[in-house]
Amino acid sequence: MTRTLLLIVLCSFSLRAANSDSFLLRGGTVHPVSGPDIPNGAVLVRDGRIVEVGAKIAAPKGVRIIDVKGLHVYPGLIDSASQIGLSEIGSVRETNDAAEIGDFNPQVRAIIAINPASEHIPVTCANGITSAIAAPTGTLVAGQAALIHLDGWTWQEMAIAPSAAMVLQFPVIQARSGSRARTGAVPFAEQKRNYERRIQELRRFFEDARRYQKAKAAAPAGFETDLKYEAMLPVLEGKLPLVVQAARERAIKDAIAFAEREKLRIIISGATDAWRVAADLKARNIPLILGPTLALPAEEDDPYDKPFTAPGELYRAGVKFAFGSFSTQFARNLPYQAAAAVAFGLPYEEGLKALTLNAAEIWGVADQIGSIDMGKWADLIVTDGDPLEVRTQVKMAFIKGRAVDLSNKHLRLYQKYLERP
Repeated sequence: MTRTLLLIVLCSFSLRAANSDSFLLRGGTVHPVSGPDIPNGAVLVRDGRIVEVGAKIAAPKGVRIIDVKGLHVYPGLIDSASQIGLSEIGSVRETNDAAEIGDFNPQVRAIIAINPASEHIPVTCANGITSAIAAPTGTLVAGQAALIHLDGWTWQEMAIAPSAAMVLQFPVIQARSGSRARTGAVPFAEQKRNYERRIQELRRFFEDARRYQKAKAAAPAGFETDLKYEAMLPVLEGKLPLVVQAARERAIKDAIAFAEREKLRIIISGATDAWRVAADLKARNIPLILGPTLALPAEEDDPYDKPFTAPGELYRAGVKFAFGSFSTQFARNLPYQAAAAVAFGLPYEEGLKALTLNAAEIWGVADQIGSIDMGKWADLIVTDGDPLEVRTQVKMAFIKGRAVDLSNKHLRLYQKYLERP
């Protein structure tokens, strides 16, 4: 009797699990991003993947129908630069696992350090972000960034691309002038010497990695593996992009020159001054991760609105980019980074693409996420308006076809203090 009951429970659980990621969203305005909007559209999902998108779709037998009349269906948003899952409370050392000791840590994989129980994950997901790059930090080669879904019990469940890119913090001279010059700052001459020394160290590391590559190719069986250089092989072979953290004009130009010298496939992240070198970026087809847009101008003599207008200028120059929050606790504000750019000249469609399809293409996963198209994972958000508008509420979210619980710490605190006498 007990055995029969257990079998029934298990079968019931399996059936619920099988049906939980199969459904039909019907009646809302569908925004595929890859094509025109579909008023009164529908999206059919089976086993977590999108199988049909259109104006009129009949519900297959056994598939539950979710009425989204009057609402909007968008692909889940992608944060292309964050430390979500790696950092919880910045001032509490024990809750931060984003950096390792030393300058060269290519073997470090951020995916293994992801904390699926982070309070920041449900907060971020509740504002429409369903996937994110979790990037390690460091002084030079920081390690491998991971592209993750913002839902799952383990890092294995969350992983989209466990090794999405290698992260390089490009050396920089921090000199400032005028009223922004810092008291006690290191003199320019000394910074320049340190910069040149760091560049030489970086070049030697890549040279050593190439020697290792050649030695391994020519070596007999039993070649002794070096984990650091082994991790560099996909980068040297062009299989894994190198994300170069470079904000200022000189750093961007030097990073481009370094990549050409080493024959590397790069993505420039931060890229505050990218608008100054847009032609070079376009000529070399180098994509960017922009942000934060909601910031002050980099220089005193820059136009006050330069952080807002730069994305539009880059778009018109033909440079592909995505947006990143460059944060953990403020990753939820990612849509408003794009919204600021749209308000200052970036076409709305391109702002939305920079949060979805462009990001997926840059990270090499456009066949999986980034738009509402057949065959892709059903990473979907259902909203009551434009996701770039602050007043818009996310009513439902799905990751790989599974409904995501949108309750979070911020909402709990809101309800708590709303009920305060």
